[in-house]
Amino acid sequence: MSFLKSIPSSTPDAELVAAYKATGDKQTLGELYGRYMDLIYGVCLKYLKQPENAQDSTILIFEELCTKLLKHEVEHFRAWLFTLAKNHCLMRLRSEKKHKTVDFDVALVQSPEEMHLNGVLEKEENFKMLSLCMDQLDQDQKKSIELFYLQGKCYNEIAAITGLEWNKVRSFIQNGKRNLKICMEKQKATSVYNHE
Repeated sequence: MSFLKSIPSSTPDAELVAAYKATGDKQTLGELYGRYMDLIYGVCLKYLKQPENAQDSTILIFEELCTKLLKHEVEHFRAWLFTLAKNHCLMRLRSEKKHKTVDFDVALVQSPEEMHLNGVLEKEENFKMLSLCMDQLDQDQKKSIELFYLQGKCYNEIAAITGLEWNKVRSFIQNGKRNLKICMEKQKATSVYNHE
């Protein structure tokens, strides 16, 4: 399965931002976020150090984005998203009482083409692992996760589509997200072990 839909590169970020603000359509936002998911993961990894924490925050930042983008006027989405991700990581570090000052090369934000081959290969490997782990989820969890993250449906819409209760949908999404994280951590550990 493909985790993210292909995004027409000809559609400017500003148009997708405007479309999301006008409709609140999470699928539109998901397509926009997909352009920068590797960048956000990189920012989170730089600050949080642990890959599993970076993966978790990459998902949490999308959830933050759903509400914050509706409340703010955003001229340059990539720079604004970078700041949102950085602030999220700093707040997380403060809440864990492990705040550290980290130097991050802002020039990297301006030059995505400089992302090295290892980063590309790691991203592809992550998507492969994610696809494998999605297939291992309970059917209700998998369906709820796909509808919420990949099709941009809200809890009420998912409940209507699946016939599940709202609380069940919420539970399946939260548990599914946790199970994905656990599965991907195991996959990464196995991958590292096999390469040693």
